[in-house]
Amino acid sequence: MLTDLSVALDPAYSEDDLPEFTPMPWKLQEIRAAIPAHLFVRDTRRGLTWLGIDLFMAACCWKAALFIDPTFTSNTMVQRLSPLGAEVARWGCWFLYWWFQGLVFTGIWVIGHECGHGAFSPSQRVCNVLGYVLHTLLWTPYFSWKISHHRHHCAHASMERDEVYVPKTRSDLGIPPRSAEPIDYDEYFGDTPIYTLLMLVRQQLLAFPAYLLCNVSGQKHYPKWTNHFDPKSVLFTKHQRNVVLISNAGILAMIVFTRQACLRWGAMAVIKFYGIPWLCVTHWFIMITYLHHTDPALPHYRQPEWNFQRGAAATVDRNFLGYMGRFFLHDVAHYHVIHHFFPKMPFYHGAEATKYLRAFIGEHYHYSEKPVFKALWDNYNTCQFVEDTGDIVFYRDRKGHAEVRPAAKYRTDDPSFQS
Repeated sequence: MLTDLSVALDPAYSEDDLPEFTPMPWKLQEIRAAIPAHLFVRDTRRGLTWLGIDLFMAACCWKAALFIDPTFTSNTMVQRLSPLGAEVARWGCWFLYWWFQGLVFTGIWVIGHECGHGAFSPSQRVCNVLGYVLHTLLWTPYFSWKISHHRHHCAHASMERDEVYVPKTRSDLGIPPRSAEPIDYDEYFGDTPIYTLLMLVRQQLLAFPAYLLCNVSGQKHYPKWTNHFDPKSVLFTKHQRNVVLISNAGILAMIVFTRQACLRWGAMAVIKFYGIPWLCVTHWFIMITYLHHTDPALPHYRQPEWNFQRGAAATVDRNFLGYMGRFFLHDVAHYHVIHHFFPKMPFYHGAEATKYLRAFIGEHYHYSEKPVFKALWDNYNTCQFVEDTGDIVFYRDRKGHAEVRPAAKYRTDDPSFQS
């Protein structure tokens, strides 16, 4: 009989007790027919209005921040609050600026993301011009990322073909197959909470640049130096090389612009006004996408069970920061499932369209009310690996436990396995 040491330590766990998952049977055309046609209409003027609001808010936050240091370093304020009190108030205001400007910048990035999908406007030229400018200003190579992101959407939740957040397998981590020999998972996952927290912070701040530069979390069978800046990368076709160079030119221009800004206004000012809000964009973007695609309840597929609509349903909507997430982030986290089914649908139709989608696909729609920072910590600890075999797989945690298993006809486990 196959066994794990974790089972011996936790006899209450049994995979026979897990809920079973059967993949959805519908065709994409059937699902689309359930969504009213007017929700697919793209309105350039409406999109420009939202972009104008974002730019206005960014300018207001920037203008307000110009008064922080002069106000709280003035003799009047120091005398009124005491030197310590003035410093606490000064940095408190900077933290408020970083929080809100980071959210506003992320909203602007989301508009660029809409452009990349062609959801901002029926005009591809409008989408590409605006998307290129907005993403370049936020250090994203627009066309290069647009190409790989399109491939992600086309193959989402496919173990063989997805571009990002591809789960590690048991063998990737060097964990032996389940056998008669006990497996002590603490040897592989016995990290301290402090170390785990540091790794999580590293992910939140560096994962997106690392993905662009080194293909971190991407497909493992790609060549070692796969990245978004090499026109000859496996990510791109020969016909796409010119737009990759255009994306690179934008990033080079940002390097020059940032250097000149540091020379003129000082590196510390650039960091405070622009650098830290940009780090917040990286944090929010990674947190949103990680929680969309990483959850113990979400399946991943191998051929022949994968298809587009099954992959699209393998994501989860979340109540992300409440009203602030809805307003500043343009519903990107609240209504992400519908976005995976229909990427060209504008974000402002997401709420209404989700009602129809949820009514049609029922239990295959995933939604979570869990507070997002708790979800981030829980999923980072729970979603460790998937099995090397099986056409439908679910994440296992640090003890080798799953929360869902495929229905009997989709399982490939040895029937003698009892856990």
